[in-house]
Amino acid sequence: MRRIGMLGGMSWESTAEYYRLANEIVRDRLGGVHSALVLVDSVDFADIEALQSSGDWASAGAVLAERAQVLENAGAEILVLCTNTMHKVIGAVERAVTIPVIHIADSTAEQVRAAGLGSVALLGTAFTMEQDFYRERLAEHGIDVKIPDAADRAIVHRVIYDELVRGIVSDGSRAEYRRIIRSLVDDGAEGVILGCTEIELLVTQADSPVPVFPTTRIHVEAAVARALAPQP
Repeated sequence: MRRIGMLGGMSWESTAEYYRLANEIVRDRLGGVHSALVLVDSVDFADIEALQSSGDWASAGAVLAERAQVLENAGAEILVLCTNTMHKVIGAVERAVTIPVIHIADSTAEQVRAAGLGSVALLGTAFTMEQDFYRERLAEHGIDVKIPDAADRAIVHRVIYDELVRGIVSDGSRAEYRRIIRSLVDDGAEGVILGCTEIELLVTQADSPVPVFPTTRIHVEAAVARALAPQP
């Protein structure tokens, strides 16, 4: 089994899910008391959020690249960035290490295509929904991406930063997300990508009339598959 490096803390709420899921999936696949080989490096999200807000993505990328090197030097053999939004700077991370970096959007796109879907709704931070780095990555896989209108994007973003990253899970916010999902489905979305790792704390398949693609679980499943694959 290869050792998975998890670059997290953005937020720690979702990173905890990464760790839990990795161990549960390994246990289920190998049986007994097996658990995952994992190294976690967790940054201070306040520092990263400040760089996001100021638009200083280069500095954010430099921070994550340095921490990725720490994980590789500590023995990580595979790397996952435990956040959707910060895949905006995945290139800086990939250039900083020699180990494989598993891209969350690629893993998710594979699941969407395997389900036979061509058009999906994308929920995430404003950065993820509005900027090109994530939508274009999905488009490279032949997937048409729909996002909420401006008012609903603001709601989705606010709930993430004001509630979910702080561990607050509100029934009122869940109802808002359900309404937004229904609106996107009415607009032709055949599935919904939960494109922020914290959203999975709030929304499940039960909240959507179409298939939901939980990026955290999908990302971890891809990492575990790589970790358990036969080595040359």
